[in-house]
Amino acid sequence: MRPLLEVKNLSIRFENEENKLKAVDDISFSVYSNDITAIIGESGSGKTLTALSLLQLLPANAITTGQLLFSEDFNKRISLSELSKKEIYNIRGRKIAMIFQDPMSSLNPLMTCGEQIMEVITIHLKINKKEAKRKTIELLHQVELPNPAIIFDRFPHQISGGQKQRIMIAMAISCNPCLIIADEPTTALDVLVQKKIVDLLIKLQRQNNFSILLITHDLGLVADMATKVIVLQKGRIVEEGEVKEVLLNPKNNYTKALLNCRPTFQSKGKKLPVVNENSSMVSNLVIEKEMNDQQDVKFDSLPILSVQDLKVYFPIKKNIFGKTMLFQKAIDGISFDVFQNETIGIVGESGCGKTTLSRTILQLIKPTSGKIFINRKDIFQNKNISLSDKKELQIVFQNPFGTLNPRITVENAIIEPLQVHRIKSDYTERKDRVRELFHQVGLNPNHVNRYPHQFSGGQQQRICIARALALEPQFLIFDESVSALDVSIQAQILNLINELKSAYKFTSIFISHDLSVIHYVSDRILVMNHGKIVEEGLADKIIYNPEHKYTQQLIDAIPGKNIYKN
Repeated sequence: MRPLLEVKNLSIRFENEENKLKAVDDISFSVYSNDITAIIGESGSGKTLTALSLLQLLPANAITTGQLLFSEDFNKRISLSELSKKEIYNIRGRKIAMIFQDPMSSLNPLMTCGEQIMEVITIHLKINKKEAKRKTIELLHQVELPNPAIIFDRFPHQISGGQKQRIMIAMAISCNPCLIIADEPTTALDVLVQKKIVDLLIKLQRQNNFSILLITHDLGLVADMATKVIVLQKGRIVEEGEVKEVLLNPKNNYTKALLNCRPTFQSKGKKLPVVNENSSMVSNLVIEKEMNDQQDVKFDSLPILSVQDLKVYFPIKKNIFGKTMLFQKAIDGISFDVFQNETIGIVGESGCGKTTLSRTILQLIKPTSGKIFINRKDIFQNKNISLSDKKELQIVFQNPFGTLNPRITVENAIIEPLQVHRIKSDYTERKDRVRELFHQVGLNPNHVNRYPHQFSGGQQQRICIARALALEPQFLIFDESVSALDVSIQAQILNLINELKSAYKFTSIFISHDLSVIHYVSDRILVMNHGKIVEEGLADKIIYNPEHKYTQQLIDAIPGKNIYKN
């Protein structure tokens, strides 16, 4: 049977005055009708570039060689790379559609969600606006969005991340394409929303008989969705085959290392292998229903952090006199303690109140009621809280590029808090401290004069960790700090955090929607839902013997379990 898409000897290089960089190196593969093929690999392996080349979306300085053959029917085969701008314009969205990684940056903030889907339909299907609107509302219903007529008139910022991704899916299927390219379609979504998106894509693929080329670094997602998998390393295919065969019996060391470096419920307390170690062991993603040796911890000291009956309500509706009539209860009466050198994991789906909690602890949000004590000082009532007290609380955010100032060097970004808090006596000593921190987080101290964009995502996250550690804080909050990193970089960052915990003896809260990561780094876990703590306990107890139905749903939604069921 002739494949729907045939890639033959594809190479992509970027040419500039200094060098010639080959990003994709002579790869060949096929995608068949009504099939789901996945391409996996680390960041920079060439996954997205391969996908973008199919629709001629590469930058102007990219030079492509090889054949990209597309068969929209059995009698006609076209070369995508040889099409004119007008011809490829008719293919994009009509025959081959794409679901991009970040829906917020892909959707136009000045147009309603409905208008953006209608635009695709009216351009490619040549129908009037009335018919296009009817079809758009039908599509919104098909992707299982609540109240399609209301969502039609909403702007992207007015809906959740999962809903935005459904809008992207509706847009992709709007013209009944033969092939959909899904580029990291569930990155940074919590497990419950991710499961709904995956189930929806599989359901629509079966209903509409299209093929999917899945680009991802999430091995669990590959296990749940794909039938075939292609493993890319530095622009080359190192292994390919049926998903079950590749994930259970990988032949290539790089594939084995990718599988092994992902934190699993069995890897708690162990140093995670990283890809450059070429581990020959294969990671087992099955959740074994066995308790580890984690014992109940007895704390003799007073807690470093104590949260007591905390409530944070946001007004969402006021009457004509300005009185608030309706609140959103972001945090609704939670209490917990964190002790010296302890790491508390907080898990829950988007909107459960995790990030609001972290921002309230950092005094970035004022609570509606309740108390927060740091070293027995009430941070909102005690007027004696000094600048030196505040430096004991630091945070590492989810998006490192968004938290680093692009106009200053990373050296100055780390020196800035040292200057504010008057740590070290002069500029030379502060520069030495920056280089010392760079060495501690595994970066080259000679690169401190570079700007943020000159570092990779994993390196940027190391810089943010270095900046947080510069003040030697007593308490650190990690807010989704590894959620958008591929598995190999994630393993490096998690190993680094564990090493720094031993060196600096800091206490921490680790916020994530990834239960395997939370279990790996945490002593205890708090499960949040709708602003409340629904379950808490030792990490092993929460993972292996969850009592609350919501916790059980979270664990059941973890991607990648089904591939290991016989």
